Amino acid sequence: MAHSLPPLDYPYNALEPYISGEIMTLHHTKHHQTYVNGLNAAESAYASAASPKQHIALQAALKFNGGGHINHSLFWKNLTPSPEKGGNGGVLKDGALKKAIDSTFGSVDNLKKEFNATTAAIQGSGWGWLGVNPSSKRLEIVTTANQDPLLTHVPIIGVDIWEHAFYLQYKNVKADYLTAIWSVINFDEAEKRFAEATA
Repeated sequence: MAHSLPPLDYPYNALEPYISGEIMTLHHTKHHQTYVNGLNAAESAYASAASPKQHIALQAALKFNGGGHINHSLFWKNLTPSPEKGGNGGVLKDGALKKAIDSTFGSVDNLKKEFNATTAAIQGSGWGWLGVNPSSKRLEIVTTANQDPLLTHVPIIGVDIWEHAFYLQYKNVKADYLTAIWSVINFDEAEKRFAEATA
């Protein structure tokens, strides 16, 4: 079964002024579509490969394109328009996730500071994650390189720190992008993921 580009739940310009419509259009229709195409091609080649050596040779393409598809599919759900645009982006209501954030990080502001510092420190391309450690059921901030998916934790919030996610708008100032993105984070989606991860 071929993979396909998932539709967004909002228009491309709905996250402005925090993420421009131009970035969202290119990010979704060009970058994510390329990962989908690459994953389908790699899986097709894997299915017709005749030897273990050929299967092994395809692992990098499967990991990169598969990770790109998984990560971006989650990323789009992590975002939602801000209250100025009629959404609830950046709004964390009282509940289990807020309690866990306050317990682990002291406050939501402390979480943002620690998350942004950890994510901005990624050398090259990668992702910053707020995830649940499956053993301890506690929230932890972790990073992955390139398009590697988060396998050690259950992802609650993921932020793309590849240049294609911010450069057209924020140039090389990653810190401004990371500050801005919290205004369009879909905490309702994060709350659902947290409930599933800690059930």
